[in-house]
Amino acid sequence: MIKSVIRCPDDMVIAFDEDEEQIPQYQGRYEEVKSCVLEDAPPEAVFGHWFDFEMDITTVSREEW
Repeated sequence: MIKSVIRCPDDMVIAFDEDEEQIPQYQGRYEEVKSCVLEDAPPEAVFGHWFDFEMDITTVSREEW
């Protein structure tokens, strides 16, 4: 189950489960995995933007992600 998902500066997505392990089927180019992530992520999942590798990850709403 998806616990957190991060959109990176290069428009790639990284997804993690409750054990902080990556979930490969939800990772890839944002436009290619977006709908699957939004469909399968539970309401308590945390969404984030990491648009600058120099900065911290910013938590955003599901709608903003």
